[in-house]
Amino acid sequence: MTMPTYDVCGIGNAIVDVLSHEDDAFLARHGMTKGTMALIGSDDADRLYGDMGPGVECSGGSAANTIAGIASLGGKAAFIGKVRDDQLGAVFRHDITALGVHFPTPAAQRGPSTARCLIHVTSDAERTMNTYLGACVDLCPADVDADVVRASQVTYLEGYLWDREEAKAAFIRAAQQAHDAGREVSLSLSDPFCVDRHRNSFLELVENHVDILFANEHEILSLYQVDNFDEALQHVRGHCKVAALTRSAKGSVVISGNEIHIVDAEPGVTVVDTTGAGDAYAAGFLFGYTNGHRDDLAHCARLGGICSAEVIGHFGGRPEVSLKDAVANKLG
Repeated sequence: MTMPTYDVCGIGNAIVDVLSHEDDAFLARHGMTKGTMALIGSDDADRLYGDMGPGVECSGGSAANTIAGIASLGGKAAFIGKVRDDQLGAVFRHDITALGVHFPTPAAQRGPSTARCLIHVTSDAERTMNTYLGACVDLCPADVDADVVRASQVTYLEGYLWDREEAKAAFIRAAQQAHDAGREVSLSLSDPFCVDRHRNSFLELVENHVDILFANEHEILSLYQVDNFDEALQHVRGHCKVAALTRSAKGSVVISGNEIHIVDAEPGVTVVDTTGAGDAYAAGFLFGYTNGHRDDLAHCARLGGICSAEVIGHFGGRPEVSLKDAVANKLG
């Protein structure tokens, strides 16, 4: 097996985030369920955007946020995702490549415009998302750069993209290419909304193609349709090599075979916005895993917690400071 070029290659939705502070009345007026993500069409996206308060626009997308976090930690990363050759597509490409991330996917010259996610943050720091997927829905197996996947220690798949058949085929092809090259595959379940829509196919994907699973407590309970977290642990234990499960203020639990690691959340953090918390956790975990700590899963989880703490302490889903420095300040 050749030496890898990249620590992690992420495959996911290439999205530009638009974040605004809103109140519960705004969510109710638009029929939103707090703390979830809903897919919307282009007309609804235009209408909702027009009703939002002042916002902050930045490149986003769940897997892209994780890849940006890995780059901020000093890791070597690549990203595969579809944008259109429009203004937002150019913004996304500039932002992610400026971080040092390799982004080989060519922009589409026709079809839907670049995707956007409208994120409404309420005073309790919950984020409620409405996503217009646009060009993202056209990601297909041909967009998966096999050389990049084979050159990455871990290929990280974003659950939000698991919707259309072509995207599913792209994930399966990437997983097969990674495993054929002796690499590993990771998956984020992304949102209870995704799990509810795709439970059976997610279970098949986890059991047959995934080495490292990321999920929060709600997602893992939904995946196995159980009411008890400990029961969910027993289910996931036999389905993948490593499961890293986040529990908000309770920190995280990592399970691998007979190993169970319980890692507390970082203390003294004022929660401003939970957007990107799980993405940042995955960034820290995977950075540790691919940089000499795969036999110390508790350390990987601690890195995930430090990265997550930085992101939830401010508005927006990407770090405002160097995560490499944030880790150094915590760990010495």
